[in-house]
Amino acid sequence: MATKKQAENTNVLSIDIGGTSIKTVLLDENGNMLSEYLKLKTPDGATPKDIISGIIELIKPFPDTFDRVSVGFPGYVKNGIVKTAPNLAKNKWEDVDLGQRIANALKKSVRLVNDADQQGLGVVEGKGFEIVFTVGTGFGTALLFDGSLLPHLELAHFPINKEEDYDDYIGNKAYEKIGTERWNKRLKKVIDIYKTVFNYDTLYIGGGNSKQIDFKLEDNIKVVSNRDGIKGGANLWKLSDGNNITTLTPDK
Repeated sequence: MATKKQAENTNVLSIDIGGTSIKTVLLDENGNMLSEYLKLKTPDGATPKDIISGIIELIKPFPDTFDRVSVGFPGYVKNGIVKTAPNLAKNKWEDVDLGQRIANALKKSVRLVNDADQQGLGVVEGKGFEIVFTVGTGFGTALLFDGSLLPHLELAHFPINKEEDYDDYIGNKAYEKIGTERWNKRLKKVIDIYKTVFNYDTLYIGGGNSKQIDFKLEDNIKVVSNRDGIKGGANLWKLSDGNNITTLTPDK
């Protein structure tokens, strides 16, 4: 019995919070899926309370066979505290201790990182300098070297022209406004900029709108799915605390 319990406790509940949906799956310590992949629509203008309520509702079908939770969040996160959330409720997220609140709500240990960072841990090969794009509600990025996360940069909020940052330029609102053809031209431009600036070894493109890509990609560019990315929740727990990764335990 003790051996079985010990094995179960290496499982990880992996959660991906997005501007469009909240997604979750139960993983073993190596990222293998132990449950169905479930998702729930993110409420418009979601507040911290909305997100926590959504997570609690979403995981009800899961057995209590995990002690660790990984959460990917669409904004800048520092040591489990949200600093920005551009695609959720305005003026409701600055300095919110979301990681601690989730730990308290689920009574489990939690690690909270940027959503692109978590996806990156799930999809990269761990060879050289790798970059992950997420093209969904907004535009997310993660930088990794030999499989290790580099400090997170909110590259989505660099200006790309006088009126727009990358989030505005390539996010879902832009896609819906300008259509598939023009959006693909913009994505090509963004890829060319990143190729020149970063000289990456491999680029991975995920997120809901990655399926809209209609041009041939170079050999070192790969399209990945959200299902691949959410497996990064297991790999997040293989990293040591530090470099903006903090383990939060429930308040007693």
